Amino acid sequence: MTTLRAAAAAALLAAATLTAPAAYAQTSPAAEQVQRPARFVGASTATTGVLVLPLASADQLDTRGAALNDSERTAVSNAIAAAAYEFSAGSRLALRGIGGWTQILLVGLGTDAEARTYERAGAVAGRALLNEDAAITIVTTGLDTDAVANFATGFGLGQYRSDLYHRREREPSALGQVTFVADASGEAERAYASRGRALIEAMAWTRDVSNEPANVLYPETFVSRARAAFGRTPGVNIQVLDVPAMRRLGMGAILGVGQGSARPPRMMIVSYRGQGAPTQPVVLVGKGITFDSGGISIKPNAGMANMRMDMSGAASVTGAVLALARSRAPVHVVAIAALAENMPDGAAIRPGDVLTAMNGMTIEIMSTDAEGRLVLADALSWTEANLDAAAIVDVATLTGAVGTALGDDYAGLFTRHDALGEQLEAAGAATGERLWRLPLDPSYASDTASTIADIKNSGEGGAGAGTGAHFIGEFVSRDTPWAHIDIAGVAWSGANDWKPAGSAGYGVRLLERFVRDFQPIEAEAAPAQ
Repeated sequence: MTTLRAAAAAALLAAATLTAPAAYAQTSPAAEQVQRPARFVGASTATTGVLVLPLASADQLDTRGAALNDSERTAVSNAIAAAAYEFSAGSRLALRGIGGWTQILLVGLGTDAEARTYERAGAVAGRALLNEDAAITIVTTGLDTDAVANFATGFGLGQYRSDLYHRREREPSALGQVTFVADASGEAERAYASRGRALIEAMAWTRDVSNEPANVLYPETFVSRARAAFGRTPGVNIQVLDVPAMRRLGMGAILGVGQGSARPPRMMIVSYRGQGAPTQPVVLVGKGITFDSGGISIKPNAGMANMRMDMSGAASVTGAVLALARSRAPVHVVAIAALAENMPDGAAIRPGDVLTAMNGMTIEIMSTDAEGRLVLADALSWTEANLDAAAIVDVATLTGAVGTALGDDYAGLFTRHDALGEQLEAAGAATGERLWRLPLDPSYASDTASTIADIKNSGEGGAGAGTGAHFIGEFVSRDTPWAHIDIAGVAWSGANDWKPAGSAGYGVRLLERFVRDFQPIEAEAAPAQ
């Protein structure tokens, strides 16, 4: 019996060595993301172009609207009254035909003076002016340095375009410069350059790879895009496990997911250690299913096109490390992208099959559409075996159930460690990428119990998000601070006032803030399950 099992396992792993067809159709984006040239000045004499006024009340028009002459200021005041504009956070009012200005854009700041308020207001302005060719003047006098930098960061985030394959006639050089007028312009520029610019670039990279179609973005090209993005960034090391390497390590779970596809899986480990950073890293692990057909448990056609974004977790953890590395943050962080394509060819795994993960745990497959937790099982097993992690956070578009529970307002947070959960919730509140903690109930163990293997990959009953989190947690030691974030309800959406349709890049800002602010977690007794 042992010999038969070994032979079956060898055949299963060998099937994953299929290589991609040499003549697979390729395409490339028609246009790249281009940021407007930005500068920070103490005063501006501009009287034309676009004028942006971030305002919390009409009273601020006299000071922040100093660029306006008396008649222009009167016209703006009358427009505010006529529109009953209330300056609520993130609201906007566009005015045209006033003086020599192409447009005067009012952006509400509300009464909540927090970093996320200014960043979101900036994003609203950036999105509203996405197609504006004229020079833009943004007056932020009276705001402190951090608020100016956050508004500028938001503006850059709002300028992102998701129309990667549209033909654009406008040349990048036609984009007008954006000028930020600030009291302490030098300090504001340094604050923006030290963190904001890197965050804009990392968010653009994350959204780009998430929005890419699956014929362009698959495990091998994800790795190539990441290597190109990091380049020679100091403190960064990239390790990639291919199929032979994963086979030697016994990673039967991720290999099993990928064996139905002509594009082989990869596991990418990106390590960044800044100057003065601690020895123990914070480890971020991301689900990277570059296309999810559901496998043999095939999905319905409706909405399947969005499954090109089922690698959003891997994109976000990689993007978070990119932002930290490019800004030379004094942190030690590792991103692990577990990359595979889930397809239903003749070699694909079936419901009822049994796979063996790297840590030796056996998994009964109940649904091949519960594949994200399988690739994470091997990624977490590798983490446990190779890294002395201060904390582990995995991020995944794991379940539709979390969207049913929380909609698109929150990502689901699961953890056995209260102190870690509190740090993540604080980072979510600070960035506006909000988390809602859900239970890891002991009953989930019986829901995922298998009669033939150690565990099954899909639970019984209605707690789909919870049983998925429980499954993942079984591949992490109880002593290791660990959290699971299910972003299936928030990773992508239609257009809104601060982003275009497609990827939200959710998790990059949350994780960047979390890692920067991370405090070591004392050992605590995790509940038995």
